[in-house]
Amino acid sequence: MTNAFEGLVQAFVEKEAGIDEHLNAIRNFHRDIINDLDFDLEEPIFEIVEGIFQDLSNFLIRNNSTDYDYIYDQIVSKGEMLSTRICSAYLTRSGTSNNWLDVRKCIKTNSDFRRARVNWESTEKAIKNELKKKGITITQGFIGSDNYGRTTTLGREGSDYTAGIFAYCIEAESVSIFKDVPGVLNADPREFNDTVLIEQISYKEAIEMAFYGASVIHPKTLQPLQRKSIPLRVRSFLDPDAKGTYVGSELDIVPKTSCYIVKKNQILISISDKEFHFVMENDISEIFRMLHELKLKVNLIQNSALSFSLCIEDNFNNFETLLGNLRPDYKVKYNKNLVLYTVRHFDEKAVDLLENGKELLLKQRSRETVQLIVKA
Repeated sequence: MTNAFEGLVQAFVEKEAGIDEHLNAIRNFHRDIINDLDFDLEEPIFEIVEGIFQDLSNFLIRNNSTDYDYIYDQIVSKGEMLSTRICSAYLTRSGTSNNWLDVRKCIKTNSDFRRARVNWESTEKAIKNELKKKGITITQGFIGSDNYGRTTTLGREGSDYTAGIFAYCIEAESVSIFKDVPGVLNADPREFNDTVLIEQISYKEAIEMAFYGASVIHPKTLQPLQRKSIPLRVRSFLDPDAKGTYVGSELDIVPKTSCYIVKKNQILISISDKEFHFVMENDISEIFRMLHELKLKVNLIQNSALSFSLCIEDNFNNFETLLGNLRPDYKVKYNKNLVLYTVRHFDEKAVDLLENGKELLLKQRSRETVQLIVKA
């Protein structure tokens, strides 16, 4: 549903004619789920869900902000509210008592919409006040609220991070995250054949893999767990009795194997001084300031005497603005639509396999990791 809500955001911001179509498609999708679950018409879930859609409609009518990220968070967050309300109501009707909790009362953030930073002190206090100590709690991932009560989001796929936040604040015994894969694999099965299940892995190694783009675990999820040595299991909802992957302190990766990470839609940009001066620390500092302000994520850096190369991803559609800011002072070259391969615990066979038949633009290696940028 996140994709559908993002389509609604885009239609609203661009003032397209199809806003009602987007909204009705989302509404009908959730109504179909409720009907398929055989709720009786007099049950409150129908009124609750319609109330959420009424709030969404009112926002679309009354919003005066032109801040895309603010608009995004107010709209896309409704998906979590809808899904958890339906889930909670279904469990209640099925005889499983549970508490539905609005996570915005608990996770307190700054106002950096779409990638909000957690205020840990306020969040820990709020979670301990709001979370009931007994029974099942159903709450939302991915979202929080700022000091003004406005909804914020923690970054896409941030539901795992929410689990880590709650676990840290209540000092949980463990965390389990259920996915559509058996656990942490050594590669994305959509990109590679004969993938291997990682049975155990350390926080450090899992953070490294998440940093490079492994999508099974959110990059921020592991840090609060590591701080309090809370173990994590990544398991499959298709086979819930399977052990999955165990993540904990000071563990060797088992089995020891090369791990492949793929990031698509990358941009390789090379920046050099127009007068062929060295690219110095002050230049790099200014470039990174621009990258930070424009929310452009850096996945690889390579520096030489006369140029500075970056592999970035433009999740917020700000790359053209970056070019406009750089060109008055620098000579800029770039390639779009590239693929970044990262291999942890590589061997030469693994690297040769990736390079074979591809146009290689940049290669970088360290003791444990090799990265390749190739044309798609």
